[in-house]
Amino acid sequence: MSTILLVIHLMIAAALVAVVLLQRSEGGALGIGGGGGGGGGMMTGRGTANVLTRATAVLGAAFFATSLLLTILAGYNTGGTSPLTGGTIGGDSNLPALPSSPAPAPAAPETPAAPQAPQSQ
Repeated sequence: MSTILLVIHLMIAAALVAVVLLQRSEGGALGIGGGGGGGGGMMTGRGTANVLTRATAVLGAAFFATSLLLTILAGYNTGGTSPLTGGTIGGDSNLPALPSSPAPAPAAPETPAAPQAPQSQ
């Protein structure tokens, strides 16, 4: 489910980038499409602007919605709780528990006994 939603999310993102780049800028020189009125085609400049503005709004809303859905699915997949409720998100319960008492200190190495002088008889 999340894989399908992620693919849809990426397609919406690519379409949103394309629609934004097609729009005519304020100066009229930076946009890819709609410049100069020499399109000679289907729609006037104002009609194209209205369609692209509506498409940007729809794609933006869809991008926002899929982002929220992906976030919700990610929360369900980790099984975590919200930090606001005191839990942790993404905690792994398979990790070993920390020891409750510190480990004993290693024993000091033994020092060799001093050599004894030979005794005369």
